[in-house]
Amino acid sequence: MTVSSPPLISLTRHLIEEERRDHICADLRLLLEVAARACKTISVAVGKGALGGVLGDAGTGNVQGEAQKKLDVLSNEILLEANAWGGHLAACASEEMDHCQPIPDAFPRGNYLLLFDPLDGSSNIDVNVSVGTIFSVLRCPDGVTEPTDAHFLQPGAAQVAAGYCIYGPSTMLVLTIGHGTHAFTLDREQGSFVLTRRDMRIPEDTKEFAINMSNQRHWDAPMQAYVRDLLAGKEGPRGRDFNMRWIASMVADVHRILSRGGIFIYPWDRKDPGKPGKLRLMYEANPMSMLVEQAGGAATDGRQRMLEIQPTELHQRVPVFLGSRTEVEIATRYHLDHDHSR
Repeated sequence: MTVSSPPLISLTRHLIEEERRDHICADLRLLLEVAARACKTISVAVGKGALGGVLGDAGTGNVQGEAQKKLDVLSNEILLEANAWGGHLAACASEEMDHCQPIPDAFPRGNYLLLFDPLDGSSNIDVNVSVGTIFSVLRCPDGVTEPTDAHFLQPGAAQVAAGYCIYGPSTMLVLTIGHGTHAFTLDREQGSFVLTRRDMRIPEDTKEFAINMSNQRHWDAPMQAYVRDLLAGKEGPRGRDFNMRWIASMVADVHRILSRGGIFIYPWDRKDPGKPGKLRLMYEANPMSMLVEQAGGAATDGRQRMLEIQPTELHQRVPVFLGSRTEVEIATRYHLDHDHSR
């Protein structure tokens, strides 16, 4: 007697089942399907690499003053075009654009706001290291017909959905709508995302940390003390040996942590003391924090829960500590104890 395998569950089926449970509405389901289709298009461009003529600098800069890669620009255009006409969005905001972009008047406008980092880790694309797309969905405030930047300034706890797509050996979409974090793998032959990990869970404890150690000399005192104790190993106050992993692509580093645990840290440093952090709250920290929390992890800025921070500007930067709950709490305590001792 043969036992048949359980049927594969596509992203579309998964979202329809969530709609039937009243976890999402039809407009949000369709919005997420559009975002997933855009990610498939970006995946094709990334996969072609040099064959598609998409590597190298674009010769332009973004609002943060960073040099753009050709794939930064292309990915941004793909996401904007895909989401312009569906009738589910009121406006989009991108890490690559100065201000939000309302849906063109030629198309109907919906009730959601979409933020995205079109190609996270793009500095790695020319050396064939995994990169990704990060996105966040908010509700457009009631009665707003002409969204502005100010209408996007909602704390991360207000997100109705968040996700990322990682373009690696396989293309994977990791998604939450506030009911767990789930991973879908792109079946290239079928052209659809298929559920491959339901209810991802991050181990509470870990022996791995991800941080750019080349910046150590620029860190403040509590960060220095925390990492010093990690590096002391079994003989130190932590009583265990830690391993360090660092890819320099947030999507890839966070995907590893969602898969097997760890803590990802991008702290404030003195290299540019006028900036409160390196990563963007709205495009990177908030969506990743929602995904991590829904997988049982934790996320802070070193002092407070990330998702409770009230944004004050569209491209606001923050320090980021996220991953295994126990380790994030310990790293945060180092900073709070230091503050209280002064």
